[in-house]
Amino acid sequence: MEQLICENISKNYKSKDALKDVSLTLEKGKIYGLIGRNGAGKTTLLSILSAQNPPSGGRVVLETEGERLPVWENEKALGHICFSRELNVGKNTSLSAIKIKDYLRTASVYLPYWDQRMADELIRKFHLDVKQKIGRLSKGMVSMVTIIVALASKADFTFLDEPVSGLDVVAREQFYRILLDEFTETGRTFVISTHIMEEAADLFEEVIMIKNGKLLLKENTQELLEACVHISGKAEEVDRAAEGLEKHQEERLGRSKSLMVRLKKGQKIGKADVTVQPMSLEKVFVALCGEEE
Repeated sequence: MEQLICENISKNYKSKDALKDVSLTLEKGKIYGLIGRNGAGKTTLLSILSAQNPPSGGRVVLETEGERLPVWENEKALGHICFSRELNVGKNTSLSAIKIKDYLRTASVYLPYWDQRMADELIRKFHLDVKQKIGRLSKGMVSMVTIIVALASKADFTFLDEPVSGLDVVAREQFYRILLDEFTETGRTFVISTHIMEEAADLFEEVIMIKNGKLLLKENTQELLEACVHISGKAEEVDRAAEGLEKHQEERLGRSKSLMVRLKKGQKIGKADVTVQPMSLEKVFVALCGEEE
């Protein structure tokens, strides 16, 4: 089975540690959600996984057909990987002057499994005028261009950085449907970095959470949501219910108290007169990543 393996990756920018000893394995045939606060290291991680950015330490290896191929400066390995990153048009005048058709043509040259038929179909679905210059596109249209590159690349491991940025709710739903259809048909691996978690949560088989450059967790999404619950009630009852459990985001209001607990395998909430509620992925993220270290 194909795997992309990240081994003890670190990245330093002068005095800042953008990534700190990150190790994880991406398996073929899964959709991963990559979430973290702004500046947590998500884009840096994706750029290193796709060899667009060298790590300061550690390495990335592609396991395929019985081989272990280092990704850095390895054309054979890189043919399996595509990182379609968010385009910052405002700060790049040379990119602003390029027409959509020329940008996609350039992408097709560098991506060995490029599917022009799929690119043309997505251009039609998104109602894009390929003669338009990228600098004249709305933020949503720029996102559509990056989505086309990602999906038409046909890369086994495809990374999308904020792909729905600027898209309205109808266009976002259209993207999710297209992505799922492509995943179902091909079994490609997708890693999606997004801040819009509630809409995308159902897509993610696994969630990868980054906090301050460190890997906080990599877990099956459904199992994570089943393990995390919100408890509220009188403070003494909440304390009794959560005794011995991993606690996060404790809040008090008078005699009342609320918190999130993350249950480990075999653990249960203690018997107490409390209200127990399930939590969304977004609320779990806030509880885990909103805390100061």
